[in-house]
Amino acid sequence: MPGTAIIGLQWGDEAKGKIVDLLTEQNDIVVRYQGGANAGHTIVLGDKKYKLSLVPSGIFRPHVQCVIAGGVVIHPEAFLKEIETLTTQGLTIGKNLMISDRAHVIFPWHHVEDALFNKVGSRESIGTTMRGIGPCYQDKVGRSFAVRLGDIYQSDIKERIENIVESKKRMLDSLASDVPGLDTNFDAEAVYKDYAEYAERLRPYVADTTDYLLNAVDADKRILFEGAQGSLLDIDHGTFPYVTSSNSSGVGISSGSGVPARFITKIIGIVKAYTTRVGGGPFPTEQENETGQKIRDRGNEYGTVTQRPRRCGWFDVPAARYTARISGVDVLSLMLLDVLSTFDTLQICIGYELDGKRIGAFPSCSEVLRRVQAVYETLPGWSEEITDVRNFDDLPVNAQNYVKRIGALVGKPVAMVSVGPDRTQTIRV
Repeated sequence: MPGTAIIGLQWGDEAKGKIVDLLTEQNDIVVRYQGGANAGHTIVLGDKKYKLSLVPSGIFRPHVQCVIAGGVVIHPEAFLKEIETLTTQGLTIGKNLMISDRAHVIFPWHHVEDALFNKVGSRESIGTTMRGIGPCYQDKVGRSFAVRLGDIYQSDIKERIENIVESKKRMLDSLASDVPGLDTNFDAEAVYKDYAEYAERLRPYVADTTDYLLNAVDADKRILFEGAQGSLLDIDHGTFPYVTSSNSSGVGISSGSGVPARFITKIIGIVKAYTTRVGGGPFPTEQENETGQKIRDRGNEYGTVTQRPRRCGWFDVPAARYTARISGVDVLSLMLLDVLSTFDTLQICIGYELDGKRIGAFPSCSEVLRRVQAVYETLPGWSEEITDVRNFDDLPVNAQNYVKRIGALVGKPVAMVSVGPDRTQTIRV
């Protein structure tokens, strides 16, 4: 059976969770393969709203196996709290969720490092959510201080924690002295006890998910891969250094899950009908004006995890076309089209000018991207609210034209349009 992947093509927050939830019923397994508790998916089912960070969005379908693969980093306390919250909301979570024993573990010192290294020199924040994600990935690459989930069940884990604490304290003490409120006095015994307790509570979920997924491929199971963050935040292919710490574009699916790329036969790129981003970094179509505020208010553009107001602007075709190519996208799903209702006119960025000249490729350097000027095409808007529309032909003509124009400019057909947060508010094109 073919595997399908859901990939965000902007700076995250594209409403990927809704499409994952919608497509889960057609699949046997849903896999979260990268990122950590910095991701935020909001799922609306009837009058209930669920917020997910680590748990895959397929958790609402009891017959589906949810997998958190080895490319994810886990903060045990945050994960257990998320499970408790979802359970109190009436969900049953047990054998339908498994976590890779290869996933790396976030410790208290990672949160301290996050606060220390959030800025790039004297420049703006790189946009961290302060959840220790980046420093955990840093230790993963560095290896010496890394702890995988399976390691916390080994007999030498107490000694390893003691050695890491000793080294981390020496490294961080001098740096943290200039930052009020940061505590580097880690107690190795207390950390060991806390994580030993977490280990026991996590034990029912921990498994070799790589072996499980490869067996599922051999058995022709239908697998849905759920991306977190967005392709413009990819550590290698995004707007570096204002990125996340994992491969959040389509190139990260295989490395994060362990499933070879040839088994992933359909990739759906998720884009908002406009553009947002959180934290620092270049944003060519940003509207720091009444237009941007109107988009923010109508779209409730505040972070699921952090509640930070998102920066808002017009749809950026060069960026979306670039990430669609990087991720190997087949079709698009255009989200939050309803937010653009009541605008008299709409603008789509169709290209960039740099130093007065049109440029072709999406800039690889953030400082170059910061200097570009967006070139816009203006389209007529529509006055009608569209949240009750269920057929594409029933959308206002100008809304239909807007959707078609984005598909034509990005070079990928729009297969789905979202006009509200509920499952039912999705139009097949």
